Amino acid sequence: MSKFVPFADESATLAIGKLNVENRLDRVSLFGDLDLTLDQAGLEHAKTLQALLDNVVAVLESQTLPDKIAAAPVVKVSNPF
Repeated sequence: MSKFVPFADESATLAIGKLNVENRLDRVSLFGDLDLTLDQAGLEHAKTLQALLDNVVAVLESQTLPDKIAAAPVVKVSNPF
């Protein structure tokens, strides 16, 4: 797995198969899908996902966390086209 440090910046990304992981300072977002197939490729994807989640959990456990963070409200804008 490439050097992806959870919650460290606003720009790091990681791809595991068709699953995209985006880093933010207050969250790690996962988009897409991932097939964990019964073969070497599936094993590699599973290990990469496991390492990512282990790192996320380690960072979360190392801090004093609020019950819930406040999410910015979604603002609708008119379509410019």
